[in-house]
Amino acid sequence: MLRIGLRAASAAAVGLALLAAGCGSSGSSDTTKSSSASASGAAASGPSCKGGKIKIGSVSTLSGAVTFPDVSGAARATFDQLNARGGINGCKVDYVVEDDKGDPQTATQAARDLVQNQGVVALAGSGGLLDCEVNGQFYAQQRIGAVSGLGVDGACWSTPNISPVNVGPFTLTTAMLYYASEKLKLDKLCVVNYILAGTKKAYQNAVDQWTKLTGKRLTLFDQTLPPQGDYTPYVLKTKRAGCQMVLSNAVEPQALSWMKIVDQQKISGIKWFFLAPGYSDAVAKALENTRSDVYAGTEWEPYTDKESSANTDWRSTMEAAGRPLTAFSQGGYESATVMADVLRSIRGDITRDSVYQALVDMKPISTPLTGTPYVFGPGRTHASNTATKIMQLDHGTWKVSTPDWVVLPKS
Repeated sequence: MLRIGLRAASAAAVGLALLAAGCGSSGSSDTTKSSSASASGAAASGPSCKGGKIKIGSVSTLSGAVTFPDVSGAARATFDQLNARGGINGCKVDYVVEDDKGDPQTATQAARDLVQNQGVVALAGSGGLLDCEVNGQFYAQQRIGAVSGLGVDGACWSTPNISPVNVGPFTLTTAMLYYASEKLKLDKLCVVNYILAGTKKAYQNAVDQWTKLTGKRLTLFDQTLPPQGDYTPYVLKTKRAGCQMVLSNAVEPQALSWMKIVDQQKISGIKWFFLAPGYSDAVAKALENTRSDVYAGTEWEPYTDKESSANTDWRSTMEAAGRPLTAFSQGGYESATVMADVLRSIRGDITRDSVYQALVDMKPISTPLTGTPYVFGPGRTHASNTATKIMQLDHGTWKVSTPDWVVLPKS
């Protein structure tokens, strides 16, 4: 599980270096219930396909310093199960995954090979380090839709032809501040962030969104946290400011260093909040003996909650395929499930145009793994997942602090 946690931390670290501002939503207000990807095929009048196959592509980072194999692996497992049960109206999904190796040029070539040479009709289950940033414009030009399993770079939430199924760090920042101020009724909220590349403005926008929703302002907003080093001055700064809650986008190693200093300084009375990279088994184990209040936000139903019925189909699908049970695999499963439902809605030939139009016209789909319905829609940007569940650390185990989703109200 340490491997998983480090992946999450690394993903966020690189993602932070690439993320850009811009979140939005699109689609109609109607909601339909999702059927799982393992459900029966559509009616005879439903989708049809040439050669009995529907080719779906994925640009994912499978090799290099930072990898996300769980995302596309889970999508493949979900499509394989769908195929084993007859496919969609007799059409089997031919899932093709290209490794972008975390390299811009390779990512560019991978997308063009899938779309122009291999003729995929859509993309799903992608978890690419640079996919959205380098290929977003190309996908728009080609009128092909991508239901990303893991949005990593900022363009994933600011591109018309890509709609990730995960929350992402900016919306999660707003949601966790909203929970602290409106649910926990804390008055003195602080944010201490680690900034790379163009993410500073995006986090400022996330805080501004919270202010817009609540009318409140932060007690401390420091975006100068270094990638490594002695965090003691920053920890003491939050204490002097009287922070009741401190939220940080610190990735796993940073979060552990931060909490080590908190415990050494014997600071009490502050709740320490981390974004999704902090929600890992490695963090839980390393902080087993801390007496501090440590929280983390999730992007989907908490993957560590074995009692949650929302995880049942995802868990059984991954276990049957021998895939790891991680938050990243939830993203791959979720995107494949959504794509299967969209394909079922098509009447007639499944082509790139018909799939893209179905994504644009789709009504929001509710799934057990998310707190808000997924929708692609006609918007220029997409950020339909605006809900989180808050996890609290309890003697080395993550406990669900909010059984109900924390959902951002519409501004």
